[in-house]
Amino acid sequence: MGDTPIWEQIGSSFVQHYYQLFDNNRCHLGALYIDSSCLTWEGKQFHGKEAIVEKITMLPFQKIQHSITSQDHQPTTDGCILSIVVGQLKADDYQIMGFHQVFLLKNISDAWVCTNDMFRLALHNFG
Repeated sequence: MGDTPIWEQIGSSFVQHYYQLFDNNRCHLGALYIDSSCLTWEGKQFHGKEAIVEKITMLPFQKIQHSITSQDHQPTTDGCILSIVVGQLKADDYQIMGFHQVFLLKNISDAWVCTNDMFRLALHNFG
């Protein structure tokens, strides 16, 4: 990763770890959030680690696989990292769907955690 800025390395590592946990055992995602974290999932708000993990673990599918198309990361002026992910997901036997997800990462006690998370399926109604 030689010339890759540190925020790119941290953001990419977080994204890889997040989707690996999500695809294999969603209940372990709680380790990536804190009690003051916020999640907006398809327009609905969830506040706090417990509420976020409950939402994610109660999603109505058994298996899921994410495929990341692109990701971008930026440092913020207050030392955080802003990340956006674009990709596709395949849940159970449903059709493949596009998605967008934004993470705000903060270093707390030498660990990068997600303080803010926004998720949307990339669904369009052209009718």
